[in-house]
Amino acid sequence: MALKVGFICVGNSCRSQMAEGFARKYGKDVIEAFSAGTHPASEIDPNAVAVMKEKGIDLSEQYPKLLKDIPSELDILITMGCNVECPFVPCKIKEDWGLDDPVGKKFIHSPLQTLYPTCHR
Repeated sequence: MALKVGFICVGNSCRSQMAEGFARKYGKDVIEAFSAGTHPASEIDPNAVAVMKEKGIDLSEQYPKLLKDIPSELDILITMGCNVECPFVPCKIKEDWGLDDPVGKKFIHSPLQTLYPTCHR
């Protein structure tokens, strides 16, 4: 049985979407991945979509979701370091990754070089 893993941040437009994408790709046999935000943005950050495309992961059909849009109980809950207290989500394990928000950052060379180190530790 796959572990239900939720990646939560405020906007669900970049970090949590990227984490969900990586989890779906690399953990597909053992993880059922979800992402959501406490105050979802209107769309996924286009730079996050570009970064993930460079890694062979398609986020183009994804969209920001509310907590009510993912399972009400998770095995693992990972927050992205949003400096907000998430509403209670029943889970067995909770961890905060403390990632800086890359939304709005300027690219030096490519989206991957700017965002990937932040979102793929």
